[in-house]
Amino acid sequence: MVTNEAFDTSLFYEPLEGIERLENYRPGGYHPIQIGDHFHGRYRVVHKLGHGSYSTVWLARDEKSNKYVALKVCTASANPKEAEILSTLTRPRCLPVNHPGMEMVPSILDRFIIRGPNGHHACYVTTPARASLAGVKDGSWIRLFQLDVARSLAAQLVLVMDYVHTQGIVHGDLHLGNILLKTTPDFDQLSLTQLYEKYGAPESDPVVRLDGNPLVSGVPSHGIFPIWLGKASEEITLSETRILLADFSESFFHAKEQRYESRAPLVNRPPEARFEPSDSLSFSSDIWTLACTIWTMIAQRPLFEGFLATDDDMTCEHVDTLGVLPLEWWEKWDARRLKFTEDARPINRNHLRSWCDRLEDSVQQPRRDSGIQTFDARETKAFFDMLRPMLSFRPEDRPTTKQILESEWMLKWAMPEYVKTQDKA
Repeated sequence: MVTNEAFDTSLFYEPLEGIERLENYRPGGYHPIQIGDHFHGRYRVVHKLGHGSYSTVWLARDEKSNKYVALKVCTASANPKEAEILSTLTRPRCLPVNHPGMEMVPSILDRFIIRGPNGHHACYVTTPARASLAGVKDGSWIRLFQLDVARSLAAQLVLVMDYVHTQGIVHGDLHLGNILLKTTPDFDQLSLTQLYEKYGAPESDPVVRLDGNPLVSGVPSHGIFPIWLGKASEEITLSETRILLADFSESFFHAKEQRYESRAPLVNRPPEARFEPSDSLSFSSDIWTLACTIWTMIAQRPLFEGFLATDDDMTCEHVDTLGVLPLEWWEKWDARRLKFTEDARPINRNHLRSWCDRLEDSVQQPRRDSGIQTFDARETKAFFDMLRPMLSFRPEDRPTTKQILESEWMLKWAMPEYVKTQDKA
């Protein structure tokens, strides 16, 4: 699999904000694409949806079905396993095949190879999504979902993770950026003119080399800015909360493969990835990231604050919130002497930000300030009773997805909101 480290970190081009790193248009990297390009005899690129470390994603019109599709074009060196995993999830070998989480995974509609100046690129076609949950929060001043929406999103996320785990797959990179909202049912009815009128025509800036030399083969002439199909998080209604779990590039079949390095965002990364590096990541690792992601659905900010944080900063956040690490981890954490006394009292800090503090200043107070519904005392307790075991330091102490689905908060608060979306559908 190609990694960010595989590419030269030097700058050769004037950076374009919101555009993939242009230096990665090189052998083994991205394939250059422009609006109007035509692929596989049927897919015409009409806009850009986004990019990741291992792919660019484009909105295309399928000229055979007359529908919009998402075209994911992988880097030439990318591991093709993601398509295999999605195919397994779309056509499962394991029961139950009627699991509600199955419809929350993108279905691969088509697969083909593009041969270009930077290599051979695996491409696959899925139904397009509207925006990521991270994107709609970024599009909001208050960065909150309505409480009924957040409950429904959480229920769906646990359902789809239960389905993924049932198929023997560890996701490995769960966060709001990889959870997408489905498009509205009338999206395919938009003509290209109507699409551009409603959401804006493609915008681009020329790609310019810093040394003034002409562009080499394999580098696009223009960087294209992604389309925005979403809206502010607080404006999302319950009927719009239909999700897709995306980006399985870090996923693996647990029975066939061992994975020791977590590439999940640091604020979501399970602590065993740091303190037990010789143990493979597992379904339990997903449970930790699931808890962090559910919190961020409910709250304004992440449970563990991580702006410019180091590994030691994040471990400090864990201890502040959850208590002392297991003894063997505590003893091997050298930086603890700078942050805590031996009995885990903070050094040079007057106050620990406990779980209750974080609930108040990241969930309750921002919701009150914005006139959005808050947790009452019963729901607060049920939410804590569900989430706290998911954040057990030792992976073996965390519940399974099926146990989470049986928790009081899921049964009494989250699942009923999800059922309402099914009734409306």
